[in-house]
Amino acid sequence: MTAPHIPVLLNEVIDGLAISPGERHVDATFGAGGYTSSFLERGAEVAAFDRDPSAIESGQTLVAASNGRLTLIEAPFSAMDSELESRGLAPVDGVTMDIGVSSMQLDQAERGFSFQGDGPLDMRMAAEGMTAAEFVNEADEAEIADVLFHYGEEPRSRRVAKAIVAARPLSRTGELANVVRKALGYKPHDKKDPATRTFQAIRIHINRELDELAEGLAAAERVLKPGGRLAVVTFHSLEDRMVKKFLRERSGSEPAGSRHRPAASAARAPSFETPAKAVRPSEAEIAANPRARSATLRVARRSAADAWAS
Repeated sequence: MTAPHIPVLLNEVIDGLAISPGERHVDATFGAGGYTSSFLERGAEVAAFDRDPSAIESGQTLVAASNGRLTLIEAPFSAMDSELESRGLAPVDGVTMDIGVSSMQLDQAERGFSFQGDGPLDMRMAAEGMTAAEFVNEADEAEIADVLFHYGEEPRSRRVAKAIVAARPLSRTGELANVVRKALGYKPHDKKDPATRTFQAIRIHINRELDELAEGLAAAERVLKPGGRLAVVTFHSLEDRMVKKFLRERSGSEPAGSRHRPAASAARAPSFETPAKAVRPSEAEIAANPRARSATLRVARRSAADAWAS
């Protein structure tokens, strides 16, 4: 069972999950099936989620080869608890989340996630909802600037937003990238293309990625049995800060509160044990897979306490 893309931090994820044959694991972000394939090879049953219908379609070969051990579910991972319960698949021994856009989506120019190949400004992970083109062409300048600042951490978000509005209508990834580069004074020898932050921000916004992550972490907490393991791979600071804060709060390891800012978790039993130290990719993995450069893995074990109320 092979997948066309090597998942990031695979060995470290497998070590953190400590899979035993017969366990049930959730791959919350199926993508090209890399993690799922490894879980199946170790004797686990797998319930895998993806909201991208093309990922579900391409995963049917893996389903057929799994001897009934893989259930593929077309749904956002924020709905994993209800989807698993409706199929009689909860609770589970492990949940793995690989946050962000998949390599498979980035490689398809027609999906509009990347400016490496020109394509339509789409960026939708599912086959529904607002496209990136609709957002940049219909949102007002202030909203665009806010999205770029908050989700892309773009320091010159107002300048970029003004340039986008002036260049409308935009329909192609190459057009948008060139507008951003011109606004920010890009030079071809610059180490990082300044359009990267804008594309990240718009993608996160139209796919509700940070909301999905918050809801997905809470759903994972609900479906994990005592002793179950949660492994989350993130690719930028916004996501990693959310995961770190969630695990600190749920494990009772947040810094103590003060009389001005009381500790929020004081009355609740920790639903996770103290998380392991964050793991970053080795230089060898980064050399083999440049996408791994910004990855961070956090692993934590579920306690026997009840899940916290949302």
